Amino acid sequence: MSFQYKNVYLLWLSLLVIAFDQITKQLVVRHLDWYDVVPVMPYLNLVHMRNTGAAFSMLSDAPPAFFVLLGTAVSVGILWWLRRNPRGQTLLAAALSLIMGGAMGNVVDRVTRGHVVDFIDFYVGNWHFAAFNVADMAISVGTGLLILDMLLDWWRTRRAEKAEAS
Repeated sequence: MSFQYKNVYLLWLSLLVIAFDQITKQLVVRHLDWYDVVPVMPYLNLVHMRNTGAAFSMLSDAPPAFFVLLGTAVSVGILWWLRRNPRGQTLLAAALSLIMGGAMGNVVDRVTRGHVVDFIDFYVGNWHFAAFNVADMAISVGTGLLILDMLLDWWRTRRAEKAEAS
């Protein structure tokens, strides 16, 4: 019996994201008071912020249960996709695993704290980007990999069509 790669094996990536996200958030909660700012280097601070909304605090009036259900639904959809497409598409599976890990990392916060802990603050002058966390980074990188996968798929299809036309 030969080993065949399966997309579900990339779920370790989701678990790694959740673990690293929760460890870093716990360190922030233990060592920084709410709204504390610790300069790390020019343009980067560690802060302790509480986000009750989605990205950029959108929907901040929505109850935590809304985001718990949303994150869980996204994760179930990703698990369904990984199960339904068991082989190949490694880049897409990695992207979806990162997104799922990030979504579930923030779900853990909402279930245990009622809000998400954000702690990375990039700034230029007086302008600050919205504070974020490891889960948010995983979601962003996963989304970037999804876009890359779509572009590569488009490029391969276009190349194949040109080869057929020749």
